[in-house]
Amino acid sequence: MKSTPATPKHPIESAAPKLLARVPMHVRWRDLDAFNHVNNSSYLTYLEEARLSWLKDIPGPWYDEHAVPVMVASELNYRAPIAWPAETTVELYCERLGRSSLSISHRIVEVGEKPSPQLYCDGRVVLAWMDPTRGKSVPLPKAVRDACSDE
Repeated sequence: MKSTPATPKHPIESAAPKLLARVPMHVRWRDLDAFNHVNNSSYLTYLEEARLSWLKDIPGPWYDEHAVPVMVASELNYRAPIAWPAETTVELYCERLGRSSLSISHRIVEVGEKPSPQLYCDGRVVLAWMDPTRGKSVPLPKAVRDACSDE
């Protein structure tokens, strides 16, 4: 029986994703849907706000007129509904660092002192940096690469 060679990991992919940020997120009344829990679309807004909070705190430029981040993929697993009122935390992790893209895994969890807080959502997004004038991918900015590396 032939053995299949293991698929090599991306050279910068980490076995244990690096924590990038923990961002508190307040659930607003307007985030609710007709069933009195947070609408699915609001989760994407929470994740976007958390990513921007992380990016704005990176030391160094993470975008310019020739390199801007765009979301190219998103995956959300809805684990439990979020009811109002609620305080949550969005956790962001560097899952994969590529030449021009970055996979960020995320978790939205309840705030509290419990040993195991309620997990509301998990998944990942892929951001790619591109030159908006040419519509082509460009290398990740050094500031982003540095913020995601363990060195």
